[in-house]
Amino acid sequence: MKQYKFIVSGGGTGGHIYPAIAIANELKARFPQARFLFVGAQDRMEMQKVPKAGYEIEGLWISGIQRRLTFKNLSFPFKLIYSLSRSRKILKDFQPDVVIGTGGFASAPLLRVASSKGIPCLIQEQNSFAGIANKWLAKKAKTICVAYAGMEKFFPKEKIVFTGNPVRQDIIEVSSKRAAGLKHFQLDENKQTLLVLGGSLGARTINQLIEHSLPFFETCEVQVLWQTGAYYYQTYKKHNQTPGVQVVDFLYTMDLAYAAADVVISRAGALSVSELCLVGKPVIFIPSPNVAEDHQKKNALAIASENGAILIEEKDLDIHFESEFRTLINSVEKRQQLAQNIQKFGKPKATAAIADEVEKLLKN
Repeated sequence: MKQYKFIVSGGGTGGHIYPAIAIANELKARFPQARFLFVGAQDRMEMQKVPKAGYEIEGLWISGIQRRLTFKNLSFPFKLIYSLSRSRKILKDFQPDVVIGTGGFASAPLLRVASSKGIPCLIQEQNSFAGIANKWLAKKAKTICVAYAGMEKFFPKEKIVFTGNPVRQDIIEVSSKRAAGLKHFQLDENKQTLLVLGGSLGARTINQLIEHSLPFFETCEVQVLWQTGAYYYQTYKKHNQTPGVQVVDFLYTMDLAYAAADVVISRAGALSVSELCLVGKPVIFIPSPNVAEDHQKKNALAIASENGAILIEEKDLDIHFESEFRTLINSVEKRQQLAQNIQKFGKPKATAAIADEVEKLLKN
């Protein structure tokens, strides 16, 4: 069997990195002799996360364009020219059979050069509103894998394949891991557990909400497993001294965290939504308002409109959060209903479907 070579590029946030790793893991299982190289931005989190997953990575000197006029934008043309040149060298040296992009500014120069050289490229778009990089790459890509309907407004219809978002395989079945999750995090099995997720970088508003609500959670007899994100951890780690509260910067055993949770509070990034649909736990989505075209709200609304989750916008937290949370924590029926409905949106075979598309490119 030929030793295939794959380059996987995408990063900036966990929403781009973890799908990339999931796709690579699936391809590695199918082609054990294959070689893999990741390409990311040299100063972003992929430079740590990808090696931890067991893959080599090359960094590009590249950053995104700020949505407002800033001094940083002045350096963008120079970074782009450098990254295009660096991408040419990486492609020449590695000679990949297929290049896979999962979004984020680091993927743009690499896939642009690859497609210009006739190397088959597949891009995977996680969100309901396409990112700048993927829109720029769409014309030359061979295949575009998406997770939401209606993406032909961004991409050529004939290239679109509806696959869902790739997720970590260890979260697909977590119900059998509940006892292990409670033990791992040293949680009280006689109390309900709230899992708080603000995305891989953290969410200021959610962290402020949780800190303010700790006395309220105590009255509800709820213990809290709280991921703050690395940026906010130093501010909130003091609450590890509070009984029934665990504060962490990052959760490396997400399957056990999901298994232990009775209720989840989360941002509505595409990857988080996809994972929570598979996990099947009652969720309160608090979407970030600071994203392009308000796509997190659209992600959450697609679930909440079918009674699969509770959606509370940041501007409404003071009015609605405590009443919504109290109703949810006190109603077994409500929690079961939300859990059953959110699972209808799950795509457990998304990673395999994307790998199938990569295989088609290899054959062609």
